[in-house]
Amino acid sequence: MDAELEQIIDGIGPRLRTLRRDRGLTLEALSATTGMSVSTLSRLESGKRRPTLDLLIPLARTHRVALDQLVAAPATGDPRVHLKPLRKGHGSVLVPLTQYPGRVQVFKQVLAPREPVLVTHDGYEWLYVLAGELRLILGEQDCTLHPGEVAEFDTREPHWFGPANTSAVEILHLFGPRGDQAMVRAKPSPSDSDRATPTTPPSTTS
Repeated sequence: MDAELEQIIDGIGPRLRTLRRDRGLTLEALSATTGMSVSTLSRLESGKRRPTLDLLIPLARTHRVALDQLVAAPATGDPRVHLKPLRKGHGSVLVPLTQYPGRVQVFKQVLAPREPVLVTHDGYEWLYVLAGELRLILGEQDCTLHPGEVAEFDTREPHWFGPANTSAVEILHLFGPRGDQAMVRAKPSPSDSDRATPTTPPSTTS
């Protein structure tokens, strides 16, 4: 094996460790997601086990990175992200705008009408409305955002967002590690106040 290839392989373990820690994952949590044992993951990160495709592919999927990012493939000189729209249920479309090299993931989304179902999970989200009207339910708050308005909130608060009416809404969606206190940055419309009374005074950002 030549020295360059050996160097590439030796760099995979530290890169895997950095990705896992950047995402706030323990070895146990990564094991549960990938189906690999904790000892296998630990040996991969420490360089004591040779990385193979059957090990790297599930890790790339879990971390949402391209496989060549794990093996540090030579740069092509093209900085553009090649967009690959993903069609989701109910007619929605998700377009990843980053290749997930760091902590924050960025998406462009077209959300089709659907019934609200509140969820909670670790993380912090920023939403920017590009076109249409977005309804955001955050705990006891129920707000409508218009083009140019932004919302940010801690996703440990029960939440749901989608079209405010029967038309699709287009947004930029940033998702990062767990945040602090939830904060809505959208002014409720008059109809919103009929649905819910905000628990904290909202402010507007455009």
